[in-house]
Amino acid sequence: YQHSCPASFTAAAFYRPREEIVYLPCIYRSTEILKPDYLATVDVDPKSPTYSQVIHRLPMPNLRDELHHSGWNACSSCFGDASKTRNRLILPSLISSRIYVVDVGTNPRAPKMQKMVEPVDLFWKCGLANPHTSHCLGSGQIMISCMGDPAGNGKGGFVLLDGETFEVLGNWEHPGEAAPFGYDFWYQPRHNVMISTEWGAPKALVNGFDPAHVKEGLYGSSLHVWDWTTHRKLQTLDLGEDGAIPLEVRFLHDPSATEGYVGCALKSTVFRFYKTPKGDWAAEKVISVPSKKVEGWMLPEMPGESVSPDTFLLYLSPVCLTRLTCHLSVCTGLITDILISLDDRFLYFSNWLHGDIRQYDITDRRNPRLVGQVFLGGSLVTDGPVKILEDPENQPQPRPRIIQGKRIPGSPQMLQLSLDGRRLYVTTSLFSGWDKQFYPDMIREGSVMMQIDVDTVNGGLSLNENFLVDFGKEPDGPALAHELRYPGGDCTSDIWL
Repeated sequence: YQHSCPASFTAAAFYRPREEIVYLPCIYRSTEILKPDYLATVDVDPKSPTYSQVIHRLPMPNLRDELHHSGWNACSSCFGDASKTRNRLILPSLISSRIYVVDVGTNPRAPKMQKMVEPVDLFWKCGLANPHTSHCLGSGQIMISCMGDPAGNGKGGFVLLDGETFEVLGNWEHPGEAAPFGYDFWYQPRHNVMISTEWGAPKALVNGFDPAHVKEGLYGSSLHVWDWTTHRKLQTLDLGEDGAIPLEVRFLHDPSATEGYVGCALKSTVFRFYKTPKGDWAAEKVISVPSKKVEGWMLPEMPGESVSPDTFLLYLSPVCLTRLTCHLSVCTGLITDILISLDDRFLYFSNWLHGDIRQYDITDRRNPRLVGQVFLGGSLVTDGPVKILEDPENQPQPRPRIIQGKRIPGSPQMLQLSLDGRRLYVTTSLFSGWDKQFYPDMIREGSVMMQIDVDTVNGGLSLNENFLVDFGKEPDGPALAHELRYPGGDCTSDIWL
């Protein structure tokens, strides 16, 4: 089908052309601007006169949707089906529960709206709300994970859309088998398995992070293993405190692989999940970002390996959030996005509080090796209120990052890698309610999009000083840019059969 990869996934990066444009949602919810979210098209072709500029904006027809992640109507899972074309972008709204279908095939540089799925269809047909991740299926259908029920409670179920009409067909999971929480998912057809992750109850996280909600059980810490053919839930892997808030899940791209990785936000860890010789699934912690002892942090404690949950929750009460400053404290990295290069050699993730992106060589799957790192803003910059007192990694306190005269507000968050592995694109917005809490300067100034050059031989990351998209200069005011997609498919959307 159009824009397909070769049958061999390992050759995909060599047969597809370099990315020329990127789609990403821009959000106004939680800001002072009463305008709809929109889909931005950014020129990333260095030969183009509009390089690193927004060349088109498609506004949504409603306010305060909170566009978040996106997916395709067709991808490599449909390989060999000539009737399937990757020409529609699926845009779920995390807060309003609307789903937009955008035509990116007629004119890829100027997408247009095709259809809107109303929240009531998800509510009444599926008992679900807060759609997050969308993946196309080999059947031609589209599957979208959801985070909650219509009342805002946690509920990890899955909505099926018809791949032609985009009507809601119903639930993928069986009645009564939804997970307690939902977020991301990835399936591996050769091994008849799907694995899903957990964020938290939408009513708890909608306007910011209150650590008391962790103690109340409103955030998740488990992976769920599903039978891909029967849709039955087979296992729940409790990752414990070290695996609290497991977000992005990534199988290796090799369709014969029986392992992958998940980034866990609260304790800044990465777990490897894998199929055991017995045929079931297990998980083990393989990366842990050390916390830093600091003073001047906005909160007296941040979760880290050296901080007990009870101490963490005691000090981060809602009262402390507003009254306490300049305390000795511990600051975690908060891993919020991860991805794997198409050749399955490198793993990348962002530490949204520390302000860095890390590159690991995962050739030895159980022992990832740090080979690249770059700081791009964050909470620990030298001219800010926070002073690092003790760092187990003995790194210098990072300086603020300035690109083309623009000081970067916020911190690196969403990642997307070029198919040849040489260019890593990054945006700084996590979720508007959390942006407002942790990086209020980004609410005022808008987020940015940056590009990192990658050493694919020895490992290494370096900022491209010639690339910057400043969403603080948008026509309707500063916007929050989130997840990135290439028209021809990318490292986080394609699943090979």
